[in-house]
Amino acid sequence: MSTPLPPIPGTTPFDGEQAQKGYALNKMCFSFNEEANRNAFVADEEGYMRRYGLNEQQAAAIRARNVLQLIAAGGNAYYLAKFAGIFKLDMQDIGAQQTGMTKEQFKAKLVAANHS
Repeated sequence: MSTPLPPIPGTTPFDGEQAQKGYALNKMCFSFNEEANRNAFVADEEGYMRRYGLNEQQAAAIRARNVLQLIAAGGNAYYLAKFAGIFKLDMQDIGAQQTGMTKEQFKAKLVAANHS
C-alpha cells in the first residue's frame, strides 16, 4: 500500500479513488468526442445524464456548469474539457471559476502577471 500524498490546498488530486468515483461522469464526457452525442446531450441533458448513470452530485455539477464541482465529483480535467466545449467555455473561463473571479478579472490578472 502506498503512502498517501499530502493534501494540496484548493486542489482535488485525480487518483484511483477519484477515477472510480467519476467513472460515469468521465465516460459521459468522453462520449462528447462525437458530435451526435453532443447534440443528444444538448437536446435532453437529464435523459443523457441518466443514460450514463450520473449520481446526484455529478448531475448537479453538470447543471451548474461548475468545473470545480465536477472535479470534486470525480471529473478528470481532460474529459471535462469535452463538456466545457459544448458551451464554448475555454481555459480562461475555467481559470476564472477556479479562482472565484470573473473571466475579465482573470484575464487582467494573467496580463498583469505577464508584465511583472
